[in-house]
Amino acid sequence: MRVFTRRDFLQAAGAGLSGGLVWPGWPSSDELLALVLGSVQDGGLPQAGCYTARCERGRTAQPRYVASLALIEPASERFYLVDATPDLPRQMDLVPGEGFRRRAAARRPFDGVFLTHAHMGHYLGLAHLGREALGTAPTACYCTKRMAAFLRSNGPWSLMVDEGRLVLDPLEYDTWRRVSAALEVKAIPVPHREEYSDTVGFVFRGPRRSLLYLPDIDRWASWSRRIEDVVREVDIALLDGSFYSADEVPGRPLEQIPHPLIPDSMSRLSTAVRAGHEVVFTHMNNSNPVLDDGGPAARAVLDAGFGIATEGTTLPL
Repeated sequence: MRVFTRRDFLQAAGAGLSGGLVWPGWPSSDELLALVLGSVQDGGLPQAGCYTARCERGRTAQPRYVASLALIEPASERFYLVDATPDLPRQMDLVPGEGFRRRAAARRPFDGVFLTHAHMGHYLGLAHLGREALGTAPTACYCTKRMAAFLRSNGPWSLMVDEGRLVLDPLEYDTWRRVSAALEVKAIPVPHREEYSDTVGFVFRGPRRSLLYLPDIDRWASWSRRIEDVVREVDIALLDGSFYSADEVPGRPLEQIPHPLIPDSMSRLSTAVRAGHEVVFTHMNNSNPVLDDGGPAARAVLDAGFGIATEGTTLPL
């Protein structure tokens, strides 16, 4: 796994304005790449009303963006977005290369958008592609049937559908769909609050490796599948790392905001990690101590062989 520091990432992305995918150590152009565009929970970092030292760092030296991926095919200059977050304008600036900027300026930055569910951090960024902002050209939107029905039936998303900006292309559960010569996807249902839509994780399969993207789930024990088995079926897993401990959010019991705790996930998946599967935590809440680089919680995760997603993490597929 090639991980850049934030400073490396921003400097390299800026250098990309002059053309080409130019990061040091950037993989060969025939690879499919997953690029982490964001790594924190829906409310972002800093989060509204949060004035902790962690959030204050997020306002200054260490901004973090809401959990999202870009899938990039460098040779064909094809770009896909995985979850459209409120941070989308800044996240688009993190995709390196003249080709992407040329496409974005022509109002067609993405060949497709994949949406996991209808919570604020995962689809509100679609508004930046609408008439009031970018006004994107017709773009495929891969999601579940329920998510598609929600977008089709509720404004302002319905206007984007009616105008042909979002071309809804629902996915069946547990069924592989070929998206391009280099990319296949499968949607797997997971238990998570379903106020507006169901929730899925995505398995993306490239020419060499596969990646599970599962940023939100209530609890592993609530799932009809064993996360241990699901992780063993892929090479890389980016998993819900919202909380490290149960006492992070005073006054709000985790029964109201259920997510697996990172130590529990590590206990379940330690055998898979020792066997060579990469497990990386993402979607961290602003209260999560693993966001403190070099702190005890972050060291415990890394020392156990797991990863912590940061903006600029690149995963060749």
